[in-house]
Amino acid sequence: MVDADQTFVIVGGGLAGAKAAETLRAEGFTGRVILICDERDHPYERPPLSKGYLLGREERDSVFVQEPAWYAQNDIELHLGQTVDRIDRVAKTVRFGDDGTLVHYDKLLLATGAEPRRLDIPGTDLAGVHHLRRLAHAERLKGVLTALGRDNGHIVIAGAGWIGLEVAAAARQYGAEVTVIEHNPTPLHNVLGPELGNVFAELHREHGVRFHFGARLTEIVGQDGMVLAARTDDGEEHPAHDVLAAIGAAPRTGLAEAAGLELVDRAHGGGVVVDARLRTSDPDIFAAGDVAAFPLALFDTRLRVEHWANALNGGPAAARSMLGQDVTYERVPYFFTDQYDLGMEYSGWAPPGTYDQVVIRGDAGKREFIAFWVKQGRVLAGMNVNVWDVTEPIQNLIRSAAPVDTEALADPHVPLDSLVH
Repeated sequence: MVDADQTFVIVGGGLAGAKAAETLRAEGFTGRVILICDERDHPYERPPLSKGYLLGREERDSVFVQEPAWYAQNDIELHLGQTVDRIDRVAKTVRFGDDGTLVHYDKLLLATGAEPRRLDIPGTDLAGVHHLRRLAHAERLKGVLTALGRDNGHIVIAGAGWIGLEVAAAARQYGAEVTVIEHNPTPLHNVLGPELGNVFAELHREHGVRFHFGARLTEIVGQDGMVLAARTDDGEEHPAHDVLAAIGAAPRTGLAEAAGLELVDRAHGGGVVVDARLRTSDPDIFAAGDVAAFPLALFDTRLRVEHWANALNGGPAAARSMLGQDVTYERVPYFFTDQYDLGMEYSGWAPPGTYDQVVIRGDAGKREFIAFWVKQGRVLAGMNVNVWDVTEPIQNLIRSAAPVDTEALADPHVPLDSLVH
């Protein structure tokens, strides 16, 4: 058992950091646990920010990982609204950015997450330009969408990734007019490829969303501080009262970089390099969640995963590793979305260029199906759309890494479990 005199510091108060703190106590660690969060809100989960909370279906309090009193009850020293601006790996201290206070650590976890990428174009300083990453962003955007729906207003969304599409769905349900600008030929192109991206394009078109593919925003036009329109590089001008930048997120690696930890090149996705135990290049410093780039032998690659399940599972895995337990973090990537009447879960990793076939089981036209991305008969990823309780067999197929009969894979009458070798 780890000595009770030890201090474990967690930098980052999102889901990964909060679950790591919870796990340390659940595993019997009796030393100091210091959780440092740069937001003033208690640690919360992010999916509701573009789903239930944004739509007004979930209350604000429902997003928090724990009740506020839980931290004191479990002797977690929670520092809200505080930043860390320096790690001294020799002295094993972190420094608070506001007053320079030094805190010693025996083990340190970086769960600093990611931040939204910014549009580098004229007009981004206008009042009607938004991002969605934090609870405060969601609160603001909720009010914006309510007003746009009431006044028949128009929002332009830059980016047809998960956040862009979920906000588009919410905006339409509030009654706002929506135009989505995307430089790829389909939504979600880098995740689903063209075959399945069109399913989401048609879903949104049926609900009145306008898409403008093959273009990028070049300017946001405004007057008296307010947004009037958004211009694209093909000469088009789109009317807008508000603009959402949903062009992805960048890992917050500045602290790790300044400390001299090994990083992944930004051109390859960035992130802090960790091993299968979620240890960084410094054996006393760990990383988890959006910022961690971990090896996944199943795909013979190193991945950085910006999804809820990775934070939910990675934080506890890092905590156990900090305690000296034998940890191998090798979860199959998983994420989900809800848009209008479509619910979806995706497991695996199959970006364009890694697969040679997409196999459909069910009726894609009715949006009740499972899609499998396959290479030489091996299932790399699976996505179930309005079909439930199949995540485990899909992930078992992926983990098996064995070729399957694609005709049987496409046949709804053949149990998925029977295809796992």
